[in-house]
Amino acid sequence: MAREGIVTLKRAMDLPGVPNSGALLETSTFPTSPPLPSSPPSRSVAPVPLTRYCAHVTKEACRAARGTPVCGDVHFRKIHHPWTSHQAGDCHFLQLCRFSNSTCRYQHWELDDTLAEQGKRPTAPPLRLCAEAAHKVPERLRAIPEPQWICCDLRPKTFESPFAFADQHPQTSTGFDLSTLGQFGVICMDPPWAIGIDVPYDTLTDHDLRELAIQALQDDGYLLLWVTGRAMESGRRLMTHWGYKRCSEIVWVKVNMMQNVIRTGRTGHFLNHTKEHCLVGVKGKPPRGVTGKPPDCDVIVSELRESSRKPDEIYGIANRLWPGARCLELFARQHNVGKPGWVALGNQLEGSEIKDPRLLERVRERYPHAGF
Repeated sequence: MAREGIVTLKRAMDLPGVPNSGALLETSTFPTSPPLPSSPPSRSVAPVPLTRYCAHVTKEACRAARGTPVCGDVHFRKIHHPWTSHQAGDCHFLQLCRFSNSTCRYQHWELDDTLAEQGKRPTAPPLRLCAEAAHKVPERLRAIPEPQWICCDLRPKTFESPFAFADQHPQTSTGFDLSTLGQFGVICMDPPWAIGIDVPYDTLTDHDLRELAIQALQDDGYLLLWVTGRAMESGRRLMTHWGYKRCSEIVWVKVNMMQNVIRTGRTGHFLNHTKEHCLVGVKGKPPRGVTGKPPDCDVIVSELRESSRKPDEIYGIANRLWPGARCLELFARQHNVGKPGWVALGNQLEGSEIKDPRLLERVRERYPHAGF
């Protein structure tokens, strides 16, 4: 989504045979501040044209309503299975449903988009590091273009090596020594909160998270902390404990492939959770975003993907908080690696890749038997 504006959400009209479940049909941007003086480009990503979704959903309904060839917006087609009950309504999981090809009786959909099949729809460009901005950052905080990652355990009490691939060399009764990493301008973390339900990964208690040596990673900088509904207050307390002041909050509104707000019924004790929160904390006196550019919007509207996977837009926001600075992601998974200027740590990564000679030297000195 464009960052120089606010999001306008429009609901679908009541049309015969068309599901009306709160589709986000348009996202429009409006100026929120007067134009600022021009300055050298410091974008981490280029702007992407908005993708529009047809209010009539299917090409057949679009053609019938317009009386002309179908419009150029995105359309969908129904998937027909022998077990599908068309009276049951749409499956809220859609493309994420584990039973869509076996037993799910709800209606499923797929893209019916010729332009996308031909590769003519705009897609977000890959994240890049602005070399000009990096040269303005103090050397100890300056990012390098190559992505880096370390497969290790961050849990504060692991009675084995912190490296998942070096268990034959037990060295410590604690998790990875974060002070080995040096300092960063921006830290992003999605902790494995203990939320009281079964999840496919190891969780940490609030006490365990307090034991993480986040203080060693920043003197000046920003912390982006993803929190669950239960952990909203815990996250704020952790920020204070680590030496941060909460300065803002990002809200991610989850939508499915048809741009409908997610309503699965799986989360939330009193109200169904259709969004997630990312607390933004500041420590010291870091720069405030891109010089001469308005700040990012604090709302992300993005499709839900794999379990616990966060929207890619968060990385652009993080990069623009302090362009050119080193960025760190804690509790990363394999889909999080590969971003220029970022160092990712997590116990579900495939091996390690360290390109910064100074970082490699520190890690080798701290863990001489880990095989780096």
